[in-house]
Amino acid sequence: MGDPEQHQEEALAAGSLGTERRGRANVFLVGLMGAGKTSVGKMLAKRLGKTFHDSDHVIEARTGVKIPVICEIEGESGFRARESSIIDELTALDNIVLATGGGAILSQANREALRSRGTVVYLRAGVDELWNRTRHDRNRPLLQTADPRARLALLHEQRDPLYHEVAHIVLDTGTQSLKSLVVRLEASLARRAAQTEQQPS
Repeated sequence: MGDPEQHQEEALAAGSLGTERRGRANVFLVGLMGAGKTSVGKMLAKRLGKTFHDSDHVIEARTGVKIPVICEIEGESGFRARESSIIDELTALDNIVLATGGGAILSQANREALRSRGTVVYLRAGVDELWNRTRHDRNRPLLQTADPRARLALLHEQRDPLYHEVAHIVLDTGTQSLKSLVVRLEASLARRAAQTEQQPS
């Protein structure tokens, strides 16, 4: 039988995303580390027929080293400069889904580029949920501290207002399956596309 609400959202997504699929609209995912931006982004891009990019992965591919190594050699400021350049380049593309790094929204220039060049989705999750997802990941330089959970809580407190500021859509990730989350996001994008079309030019 399945979940009636999920079936309804799937129908809405399938029926109302025609304009979104035909258009050149971009979708940009923001949120803290562990929010699921890359996993959601890959599946969403496949379902919408868009090209997926991950800004952190692009930086690593071009430098040939992992993010922690860049931060160790150049400092966080050096990494952020690289990140801003990549985000400016990627957001200028058409018909993409972009997963951004957790701290990308710290830059006002990044926020303006994201907000003005596509639909920004904040994948929101609680600190406990984020901690469970990231606690064993050694590729998170900001969590390599004596009390990584406290650091994660501080990052959440500092960045949550900025995620809300830049986002057109806020989606709570919860404990649902990846497919269910992506279907919900498709439905939210469809509603936003319909609302945008109805606004006077």
